[in-house]
Amino acid sequence: MENFTYYAPTKVVFGRGVETQAGNLAKAAGAHTVLVHYGSDRIQKTGLLDRVVTALKAADLKVVTLGGVVPNPELGLIRQGIALAREQQVDFILAIGGGSVIDSAKAIALGALDDGDVWELYRHERRVDRALPVGSVLTIAAAGSEMSGGSVVTNEVTHEKCDYGGDVIRPKFALLNPELTTSLPWYQTAAGCTDILMHTMERYFTPSSMATTDGIAEALMRTVIEQTKTLKADPTNYEARAEVMWAGSLSHNDLTGVGDLNGGDWSTHMLEHEVSGMFGVTHGAGLAAIWGSWARLVYQNCLPRFVRFAREVWGIEGTDDEAVALAGIEAMEAFYRKIGMPTSLGELGVHPTPAQIDQMVTQCLRATGGQSGTARVLKRPEMTKIYEMANH
Repeated sequence: MENFTYYAPTKVVFGRGVETQAGNLAKAAGAHTVLVHYGSDRIQKTGLLDRVVTALKAADLKVVTLGGVVPNPELGLIRQGIALAREQQVDFILAIGGGSVIDSAKAIALGALDDGDVWELYRHERRVDRALPVGSVLTIAAAGSEMSGGSVVTNEVTHEKCDYGGDVIRPKFALLNPELTTSLPWYQTAAGCTDILMHTMERYFTPSSMATTDGIAEALMRTVIEQTKTLKADPTNYEARAEVMWAGSLSHNDLTGVGDLNGGDWSTHMLEHEVSGMFGVTHGAGLAAIWGSWARLVYQNCLPRFVRFAREVWGIEGTDDEAVALAGIEAMEAFYRKIGMPTSLGELGVHPTPAQIDQMVTQCLRATGGQSGTARVLKRPEMTKIYEMANH
């Protein structure tokens, strides 16, 4: 186990009705004027927006609202939010939604206190050391952004999807009510569960091996797999919703990667960012479509991890390590199909041309500094091969 620093400062309040605590928590964090940031009309139709705004006003806080966040949150709305935050002298941002809304809120928080263009931060051209504080009311268990220091946004003009990470944008609090996720369509639920699994798997498939961290990661993966099956049969099951929601937070607050100096692999995520940036697909579904092709290209370079994954997560037995590893990959893909997730770009409804594949690889290389991965280092030939393998 390598030396590490673990920092997870977000206060989590979990359970039924916790969204009504938003006002007191924001006030305790020093808020006076709160920008409430949200996405779909579902937040309004269910009455959630009204409940949260009422709670904020009851705490004597001024409220400004900005809706309209879409999946793969767009730079244009973020720039509107930055201008609104400055104009209204906002000093706290509260996101109501899933990862896209929270990531958009983090981007606004970064830009509101910065004189430059926020897109420069996401293109890794410079960094900042301050941002407005952010909190969240989570409505989709998926991205884990409610406890992470990461944010991913899309430039809808250039079709680039880029990330920014830092402790300065870790949320001050996260209000997690599993009941708020029960009205989601199954596709969104399944894509969210896939994203949760992938956040752990990206940290798991590395050359490192840490007994405690590995055990936590494996238990989390087994739990999400079983609870996703439960939700497929009964989408209103509160206990399953609760297990998945908490797993989503734990999967991306760095707990499942503690002790790994490499910080995880993340190639599947980076390759998928270009797919969703170009074609606007749902992130979790895009991950499922890419992962199998990535795994088949790299498994021999990280064979012990793939063998352990097959045995500890899927219960696969056998003495032939390569056969066991491949059986684990096949079991993961069978699970994706069982819950309605794609295992290829074609199943996702995407058929990139050779020119589009070349563009995605070029943008991925720029975003990753020329190479990606720790299970196996990927450069242009390997990235191209994965897209081609997935393109059926």
